[in-house]
Amino acid sequence: MLQYLALAAILFAIGVFGVLTRRNAVGILMSLELMFNAANINFVTFNKYITPDTLTGQIFAAFVVVIAAAEAVVGLAIVLLLYRNWKGIDVDRINIMKW
Repeated sequence: MLQYLALAAILFAIGVFGVLTRRNAVGILMSLELMFNAANINFVTFNKYITPDTLTGQIFAAFVVVIAAAEAVVGLAIVLLLYRNWKGIDVDRINIMKW
């Protein structure tokens, strides 16, 4: 059990590091996906070792996959709009948007 939790913690830490250090919007989206996958590993691991009779962890993991897919679609649409308006996908340029 500990190796799965360690893997999830490492993936989550890499994802947080990527979100905090990347300036590219696509890189930030990829880091968010790593964080979602770490959460999925935790759901499945805890389900397997704590309540192996139910499928609660797998259901939550499937739900997170659906949410992550929707997040990726919305994120890529935002990236396309950034590229179309500013000819680049640097997230520092988002600060100059007018409300």
